[in-house]
Amino acid sequence: MHSSILRSTRLSILLCCALAGTAFVVPDAPAQSAPSTALSLPDFTGIVQKNAPAVVQVEAKYDGHDKPSVRGRQGQGGMPDDPQAEILRRFFGMPMMPSPAEQAHTSLGSGFIISGDGYILTNNHVVADADKVIVRLQDRRILDAKVVGTDATYDIALLKVNTSSSLPTVSIGDSRSLKPGQWVLAMGSPFGFDYTVTQGIVSAVGRNLGSQDQPYTSFIQTDVPINRGNSGGPLFNLQGQVVGVNSQIYSSTGGYQGVAFSIPIDVAMSAVDQLKTKGYVTRGQLGVQVSAVSDDMEKAYKLPDASGAAVADVTSGGSADKAGIQNGDIILNYNGQAIHDPADLPPLVAMTKPGTRVPLEILRNGSRKTVQVTVGAMARDKDSVDSSGAAPNPGSSGSSMLGITVQSLDDATRKQAGLKPGQGVLVGDVTGDLAAQAGLQPGDVILMVNQQPVGSVEAFRAATKDVKADSTVLLLVRRNGQNGFIGLTVPGGK
Repeated sequence: MHSSILRSTRLSILLCCALAGTAFVVPDAPAQSAPSTALSLPDFTGIVQKNAPAVVQVEAKYDGHDKPSVRGRQGQGGMPDDPQAEILRRFFGMPMMPSPAEQAHTSLGSGFIISGDGYILTNNHVVADADKVIVRLQDRRILDAKVVGTDATYDIALLKVNTSSSLPTVSIGDSRSLKPGQWVLAMGSPFGFDYTVTQGIVSAVGRNLGSQDQPYTSFIQTDVPINRGNSGGPLFNLQGQVVGVNSQIYSSTGGYQGVAFSIPIDVAMSAVDQLKTKGYVTRGQLGVQVSAVSDDMEKAYKLPDASGAAVADVTSGGSADKAGIQNGDIILNYNGQAIHDPADLPPLVAMTKPGTRVPLEILRNGSRKTVQVTVGAMARDKDSVDSSGAAPNPGSSGSSMLGITVQSLDDATRKQAGLKPGQGVLVGDVTGDLAAQAGLQPGDVILMVNQQPVGSVEAFRAATKDVKADSTVLLLVRRNGQNGFIGLTVPGGK
């Protein structure tokens, strides 16, 4: 990997595992020399013997001809759109500016058979835009595979091979029952070494990687050695059931460094069912923008802790809006699942079938309440976002203690900024250190003060008139089309 690429990316980068990895084989030690604790270690022999016939090596072949679709997350002309995409692209063995001859190549990954009639599960990035896909079985048969459907968001691909006899299959487990510390085992083709077996423990569950490409997946984190070529292979529990699909590693070198991530099998199988029936995946949507419960919010709302997802914006006409969810609400529980931080919510909503009615527990003005929300359907294509700024209007006023002045907005300006009629006041000037240090800027639009909507200078004055020393004022602020909370803690008197 070129040093320029490393310099242009963060120190630790999520890397795809497409191509192939290393495993270490430790010879059996003599029984008399083994420590007594070794007797409690699991024996994976039975799991391997039973499931190896259902694990396959996946070969994606590329003929070197450019296609209009995205291959390996590239931009036009074969160049990547971002540094991380370039790292992923290099894992497929492609140079910076490949010639047509160089573009013709084969990339390797793993997969596993989920039904006897020939359906195979693997990663989307293993087969994305391939001109031909073949799979190699343990009995050395080579079969052409059809890509039934893919989902880049979950990084799942469903393949189908034709065979005259029933194929061996894996058993599907329940990834939701996994707990940190449990033993797990991976099987795949790292660096082309097919049927390599590696083991470790679950390090964490429900891990959100903060990726814009995969905000709807809570990964299983393990310390199982995973390398290039393990992508798409199965992760087994001690009962020999598949609980995950090996997908990514976290690394600064491109090799395994002790942190690996797998897609929960319940997420993968949900995608499989939809790919079989309609060829694409539909996800649920609430129509809210959420943020973390900050220390300032905890103080202002007098919360026991910072758990939950704070509603920073509600899409007009969306599911949450119809259910009465408001800016400033804190979502504590979704359909029986506790929400500890904002990253917990998107995967749960995405897995919900559109049209399903679910209970949502929220905290509003210090009181808990449960509302019923009918989950909507997420658009298959990303909607464009209008980030137009609001123009200032005359009629300044403000709060000297907070260190800002605010101005009225007319409905035309509100509409341009994506606001509703009577919503928000404009920050005209930042006059004090308190507001400046908190990050407020001229041109910001204040939507709420301590959970009270403000739509006029008079409303802002009323909401801030009782501000005292040592108090925390929580503002919901809109900037460049995005909402967020800013807390101002007023210094105490001398």
